[in-house]
Amino acid sequence: MSRIQYYKYNPETDNFERVFPTLKRRMTAAVRYILVSLVVCACLFVIYFSIFDTPGERRLREENSYLKQQYEILNRRLDNAQNMIEHLQNRDDKFYRVMLQMDPVDHTWRYAGLNSDKRYRDLTGMSDGGIVKTMTQSMDMLERQIYAQSLSFDQIKEEAVKQKDKISHVPSILPVTLKDVTISSGFGKRRDPVSGEIKIHPGIDFAAREGTPVYATANGKVSTARRANQYGNMVAIDHGMNYQTRYMHLSRIEVENGQEVKRGQIIGRVGSTGKSSGPHLHYEVKFRGEPQNPANFNFMDMTPEEYADFAAKAESAGDVME
Repeated sequence: MSRIQYYKYNPETDNFERVFPTLKRRMTAAVRYILVSLVVCACLFVIYFSIFDTPGERRLREENSYLKQQYEILNRRLDNAQNMIEHLQNRDDKFYRVMLQMDPVDHTWRYAGLNSDKRYRDLTGMSDGGIVKTMTQSMDMLERQIYAQSLSFDQIKEEAVKQKDKISHVPSILPVTLKDVTISSGFGKRRDPVSGEIKIHPGIDFAAREGTPVYATANGKVSTARRANQYGNMVAIDHGMNYQTRYMHLSRIEVENGQEVKRGQIIGRVGSTGKSSGPHLHYEVKFRGEPQNPANFNFMDMTPEEYADFAAKAESAGDVME
């Protein structure tokens, strides 16, 4: 492009004469041109990098996404471990220690040393300090609970050795083999299949094929072995230590009233006698005459993981069969 030329009329010569800009004007125009160019370049630079990531930014974004996924996975695993330890604590306080007549573990002792924020102050100054602090607190909580529970189990084991005969009279296994049955209804409020009313279901219903073996869940003496109206063929066992168990809707009774039985002995067969909508075993545990959740009385034939799965199924099952 050719440069623009300026002309000015000169009345003395009666001609248009070419005007040459002064040095100052030429410098001012050059500076203006340079500034405009810089502004335009800066705008283009900002627009470009606001739309497109640099290789470094792209790498950091990918690393952050990966770290976030790892954090979420670890967080879920911590939650699962926390739920498991809480199940163990619940069984410890409400069953093991009750059974052995031991005082429950003091809450402050289980969580001793975790109420001080001083140990986490250095973490807050780190990059992503909030996440690191939360994760560290969760890990510390879990470690303390595991340690406290381990000591508690040592105490329970020591006491159990002293009370070995007593434990044999406490219901502690399932009355049926778990692989042979389905949990149709758990303990607690359930809807009656006949009346439709919400009632307290005082036991657990195990749906199974007719004839499936039913076992005594602890040593004791048979207090009832007969047909009992809506309960059908029923066996009740007095285990001593204020514990009783009942087994209902049996197709066949294989013990007699007053007979001594051992844990694991077959006492009957699953059936559908009495008020029943299908072959199943209705199983109850009572302590001092009060119904207890049978899901808490199977510590001898389940791992902690199996117990957690069983307890969850029993809690959610709601198909009452009588």
